[in-house]
Amino acid sequence: MPKHRTLGFLACALASSLWGCGFFFGKIALAEMSVGAMVLYRFLFATLGLLPLLLTHRPHLNRSEWRTLLLAALLGVPLQFLIQFKGLSMTTVSHASLMVGSMPVILAVGATLFAHERLHALGWAALAISTTGAALIALSGHRTLSTTGPSLAGDLLVVLSLAIALFWILLNKSLMERHSHIVVTAYGVLAGTVMLAVWVPLTVGAPPLHGVSIKAWAALAASGILCTATTTLLWNWGMTQVPASQAGVLLNMEPLIGSLLGVFLLREHLGALAWLGGGLILTAAFTLTTRAPAQGVAEA
Repeated sequence: MPKHRTLGFLACALASSLWGCGFFFGKIALAEMSVGAMVLYRFLFATLGLLPLLLTHRPHLNRSEWRTLLLAALLGVPLQFLIQFKGLSMTTVSHASLMVGSMPVILAVGATLFAHERLHALGWAALAISTTGAALIALSGHRTLSTTGPSLAGDLLVVLSLAIALFWILLNKSLMERHSHIVVTAYGVLAGTVMLAVWVPLTVGAPPLHGVSIKAWAALAASGILCTATTTLLWNWGMTQVPASQAGVLLNMEPLIGSLLGVFLLREHLGALAWLGGGLILTAAFTLTTRAPAQGVAEA
């Protein structure tokens, strides 16, 4: 199949932009329910959005591929999102979003180590700069005394979730070498949702059905359908068209959109260290992924 590099990058950019709204919608829902309940509802809405694809696309995976899909679902849904939104509950939308800016470099390094994509000296320099930026953001949050402000622990949990997301991306990419991105997305989200439906009631109790505002339900629906189902479909298709190490630059849209929503809609404040750290992260990721060779992927 011919590769469509430009369309692949555009799909990843749109996915990242929608992901950037996820922290904003999540913060709205977290005002009325626990982290576990919010994540479970988000994925229930995502599964509902993917239902037509589940009904029309049958998986043809062998036993080994089912194990890979289930492992990817475990990492990419319960582990990643419960840890990430626990971190969000302890920090601000703008801080959490800027920490996501380290993901392009994490992805580039992971693709080099595990998917045998080559990372040049420029990549290692970008990694050092990005790490410095993440440290500045975390230290900025640590100095804030407000109980509703950013925190070092919250920022670090977000970074931990990104490391977990790396393996979810790489496992999905390996599956999509042999199977449709629709099958990998739809059944991966379904499997992850089933895991959440078992884990959340056992650990935090049944999610609330009454006393939740229309605003919170709308935020949950948007985060599930737009920020989960749609984004995962777009991202997974993009991963079939471009190298993972280069697509990471488009993830910069997520911290940009998320930070702007946090500052302008939630009236959050970013200190000088946070702005400097965010700038270092975005500069490192942009330089790394745009200066890299195309690795033989044809331009659409």
